[in-house]
Amino acid sequence: MTVAPSEAAPAGGLATGEGAFARLGLATRLALRELRGGLAGFRIFIACIALGVATIGGVGSLARALTDGIAAEGRTILGGDIDVSLIHREASPEEAAFLQGLGTHSTIATLRAMARLPDGAGQALVEAKAVDAAYPLVGAVTLTGGGSLADAIVPEGDGFGAVADPELLSRLGIAVGDVVELGRARLTITDTLETEPDRLSGGIDFGPRLLASREALAASGLVQPGSLVRWHTRIAFAGEASDERVAAVVKEIETTFPKAGWRVQARTEAAPGLTRNIERFAQFLTLVGLTALVVGGVGVANAVASFVDRKRPVIATLRTLGASGDLVVMIHLIEVMAIAGIGIAIGVVVGAVIPPIAGTLLAGILPIPALNGVFPQQLSLAVVYGLLTALAFSLWPLGRAHDVPPTTLYRDRSGTAATRPRRRYMIATAAAALALAGIAVLLAGDRIVALAFVGGAAAAFALLRGVAAGVMALARRVPRKGAPELRLAVAAIHRPGALTPTVVLSLGLGLTLLVTLALIDGSLRNELTGRLPDRAPSFFFLDIQDAEAPAFDTLLAQAAPEATTRREAMLRGRFVALKGIAATDYPAPPEAEWVLRGDRGITYSPTLPGGSTLVAGDWWPADYDGPPLVSFAEEPARELGLKIGDDIRVNVLGREIDAKIANLRTVDWQSLGINFVLVFSPNTFAGAPHTHLATLTLPDEATGAREQEILATITQAFPTVTAIRVKDALDAVSGLVEDLALAVRAAAGVALASSVLVLAGALAASHAARIREAAILQTLGATRGRLVTAFALEYLLLGLSTAVFAIAAGSAAAWAVLTLVMDIPFAFDPLTAVAAAVAALVVTVGLGLVGTWRVLGHKLAPALRDL
Repeated sequence: MTVAPSEAAPAGGLATGEGAFARLGLATRLALRELRGGLAGFRIFIACIALGVATIGGVGSLARALTDGIAAEGRTILGGDIDVSLIHREASPEEAAFLQGLGTHSTIATLRAMARLPDGAGQALVEAKAVDAAYPLVGAVTLTGGGSLADAIVPEGDGFGAVADPELLSRLGIAVGDVVELGRARLTITDTLETEPDRLSGGIDFGPRLLASREALAASGLVQPGSLVRWHTRIAFAGEASDERVAAVVKEIETTFPKAGWRVQARTEAAPGLTRNIERFAQFLTLVGLTALVVGGVGVANAVASFVDRKRPVIATLRTLGASGDLVVMIHLIEVMAIAGIGIAIGVVVGAVIPPIAGTLLAGILPIPALNGVFPQQLSLAVVYGLLTALAFSLWPLGRAHDVPPTTLYRDRSGTAATRPRRRYMIATAAAALALAGIAVLLAGDRIVALAFVGGAAAAFALLRGVAAGVMALARRVPRKGAPELRLAVAAIHRPGALTPTVVLSLGLGLTLLVTLALIDGSLRNELTGRLPDRAPSFFFLDIQDAEAPAFDTLLAQAAPEATTRREAMLRGRFVALKGIAATDYPAPPEAEWVLRGDRGITYSPTLPGGSTLVAGDWWPADYDGPPLVSFAEEPARELGLKIGDDIRVNVLGREIDAKIANLRTVDWQSLGINFVLVFSPNTFAGAPHTHLATLTLPDEATGAREQEILATITQAFPTVTAIRVKDALDAVSGLVEDLALAVRAAAGVALASSVLVLAGALAASHAARIREAAILQTLGATRGRLVTAFALEYLLLGLSTAVFAIAAGSAAAWAVLTLVMDIPFAFDPLTAVAAAVAALVVTVGLGLVGTWRVLGHKLAPALRDL
């Protein structure tokens, strides 16, 4: 670049000026002139920044679009402005009259039940819903045949009409027009469901939907005292009701019947579980995006270091003309940040279009409007992350040229390679990095997880630097023996300007994250498909009526004499207060919130339940008849800060019960057997209507056909009993885990893609040096074949070293997450290790050989002239 004195130093040199603003203006003008030369050497820089910003901005925008969409469609998803639900019982006449007086209303019932073929040839677990004539208050049910729901579920002869998910017809091998039995009711499938407006409000489904009338449910015999039926009364206000009015009515419902035991939901929290999961998953993906951005930061640092190296003549010229080191750094920092701005702009555009693309893909799954909005807050946060990353990784290499004299810049091509910048640049680099980490932690929904993630990333970063130094030190100490190609490869690993730090750091971070997530996924799958089925019962049987329990036990013993069975009383209740504090106000830690959220299964027992161990306190006598006592599961009690002697209050069947904690016991939740957080003394529920829950565990050699035989026998004899095959439930959960794992692996792929970009950038930055090296070696007699072999061996050794670290570090991280956070056994998967090693070798050797081929394609004479 040519600098005109009249423009560059109007007052006698570049070192003078009229203050900070004048120097900034001068630096900006010079930086803009420099940028006229194009973006050579910065394409990888831009790609790294754009990839990270797009990931963070896109994930944040999509999460915001989904949560806003759910909030906007909350009335449709909930089925009204307010939903009031009860378990076990319908609202009393007084309660029903009060609710019906609040606005237009509809009452429905939901339960899990068995749908059977009349001849007993097949049965399937279904999510049954019984609706009244007013359903749905908001939205519309769409049927495949185009008819109306009201016409589809009218009585037909001695039975009733019903509509079902196509999946149910597939499972039972039937078609529209065929008959199934639900309990004691005969249902004719008149059509199949296409859309159901309030489907999301029900949580996870373990079976296909079967939708019929409330009259059909009454005829089924499934509604008995204590049956696990949830009754929903939906209320819709006329006209546009404000959120404030809805909140006021919710409070009125809760205060008018404080002991009803119902759960009241407003349209603003139509699908709280889904919203919560979206926010958590978005946080995870944002942290993965931040990892990709940090990995890309290595590429930023490489690009800036290469940029400074290329600009030595320009810097020397500026310093000769009197420019201060501060001005030199300022000029090039403005250039770098301007180029970073291009990458950020690309990332913002890509992030902004992710929601509408995802909305198109999710249109058939989520009943929310098109996700076409732009979300400035989420995109602005991505911009901040991008700027801080560019700043944090640019200041150090830019600061190195501050104090180097012009003569050194002219004479020594590596004069800035090993020097540290001034302390101010080191402090500024640390401040930018801390700001990046601080924002990630402070804005996270779960700050502990975010802090652990950021701390782990920082530790991995430092450790990888140490690994790179160790690999280089080991290469220096390797005896210089063997084939020339191998000696050249080993020497290239530890020479000045070697690719070792860049390859190990960038590829190591991406591979470590990929190995960690893959091993966690593998361990979860092993738990769901291996260990859990081996320990879990074969069947759960729900809604066994008290009067039918002895006959049910007898039939089980006759139908499956080889099986182990267990039966317990079963009720549902919800916490009202703990230690005198309302459950809604109780300071529960995140890991224990599930205990207080919604209804819990509870039971009573005169003796310590099987599979439990008493760890504190004493069990009550079998004939105990005093004030209610309760046994609390030890782990949730510890998390909630409860101890023996503390009081709790629960609502069961609309009745509030105060009980004192008498003892604590261990519970093996992973057995998937009958386990309860709360076990009460038997006198607590004397005379209360309830059902029973039973399990049946077959020997390991039992076949699927044997299970189906037992299932058919039980459902034919007891049509109102719901049978859940544990394998089917685990398959449903495994399917969800598989979908999540796919998204997680895709996110990890972003980090790995960033690693590949960094590696490609490092190879590009060393291109000129490699050309000179190849030219010298070829002049000394090295053949192209030997050079290709030497370069391939170098990349092979680097890739293998990186893979070994990634396997070790990823395994350690996966072990920590699984055993310390998830409480799941860690299962090492050799295939994952091999895949990681192969991926590292393919990437490093593949990209290296591509670069080598380009290097060897240059003519020798021009390269030798430049030496």
